[in-house]
Amino acid sequence: MKIGIILGSIREERSGESVAQWVADRAASREDATYELVDLKSFDVPLLTSATVPGAANKQYEDERVTRWSQAIDSYDGFVFVTPEYNHSVPGGLKNAFDSLGNEWADKAVAFVSYGAEGGVRAVEHWRQIVANFHMYGVRQQISLSLFTEFGPEGVTPVERRNDEITTLFEQLEKATRRAMATTA
Repeated sequence: MKIGIILGSIREERSGESVAQWVADRAASREDATYELVDLKSFDVPLLTSATVPGAANKQYEDERVTRWSQAIDSYDGFVFVTPEYNHSVPGGLKNAFDSLGNEWADKAVAFVSYGAEGGVRAVEHWRQIVANFHMYGVRQQISLSLFTEFGPEGVTPVERRNDEITTLFEQLEKATRRAMATTA
């Protein structure tokens, strides 16, 4: 079982890098799944302008960057979205990258690790509605990191309870991913 940890911010000097690395470090000891960091910024996904709706593209995209993104996402059985909250919602770059694909997301499990002034909870609320369109299963456990209390000059420094929370998140995600893989096999 292969899970992608998607670093969903493409900004310069983004706080998400330390968050995604924290998630990857915690996931490294997991025995039931392999977790890999997927940096959205490295794919340079263009704005969605194709006349062909991604869901109807049959994974055949006009732009090679979208094709590379498609192949990467399609190779994962489940995901952890590391998402900032921008203006009470999801980050535009990650939303565009999500919208640029179709069936690559379908019927897969997803967990959310968010961060922002209010912990990124509103971004996760929106993500849950968005991923439902592709019948993705968003696990209940989420991590919501506060920019005011859990970040310092060196990046994220989660409070102690986050260690138990991330363990629960991984357990729920792995269980949901196994279930999703069994129903789509």
